[in-house]
Amino acid sequence: MPPSKRAGGHGQRRRRALLTELSDAGRWSLTRPDEASPAGPAQASAAAAESVEHIAWRLLERYGVVFWRLIQREAAWLPPWRDLLRVYRRLEARGEIRGGRFVSGMTGEQYALPDAVAALRQVRQRERDGDIVCVSAADPLNLTGGVLAGTKVPRIPGARIAFRDGVAVASLLAGQVEWIEELPADAQREVQRLLQRRPGGAAAAADTRIDEVMRHLGLSVR
Repeated sequence: MPPSKRAGGHGQRRRRALLTELSDAGRWSLTRPDEASPAGPAQASAAAAESVEHIAWRLLERYGVVFWRLIQREAAWLPPWRDLLRVYRRLEARGEIRGGRFVSGMTGEQYALPDAVAALRQVRQRERDGDIVCVSAADPLNLTGGVLAGTKVPRIPGARIAFRDGVAVASLLAGQVEWIEELPADAQREVQRLLQRRPGGAAAAADTRIDEVMRHLGLSVR
């Protein structure tokens, strides 16, 4: 083979190799070396601890109450639960969060924001009124097959879940309604209508504030 063709083959392989490097992996940016890594082991340890505490707070802000079973689906990207526990124990000792048994039927340590505990107590006193709420399967409210009983609804685009009085009763997968709980005929029609309604409007948006989240999940305070 002529040298020019051999060189061209090497060049093509080089270009293909470059396409698999970091620049082709998605959104990224350069950082200076002094920003990319701490000066020593002590600084690295402090940065790691700060990162874990940041994640621990974000989980509390998302759910109000945090325990292992609740975040099990997100474990792939989270720090180890034992590291989060150390943070939560420290925050409880400082009086910033509460520790206890807030959600019945769940084992292990549980930690909550003070406001979430108050909201849960209020939820416990509310009467069930048949309220139906539909959310995306990608929403943090999708705790089916884990915290909530029933079949797990996959977190795929377009999938939705209907909750009635905090209980997952149906899901919408590939345009088809699949029933999780048996309902009266009139309730079934309303659930099906809400699941198949095009999401995006203000009326269809789920309110994920902590009091509403806990209300629709039906979590209870002991």
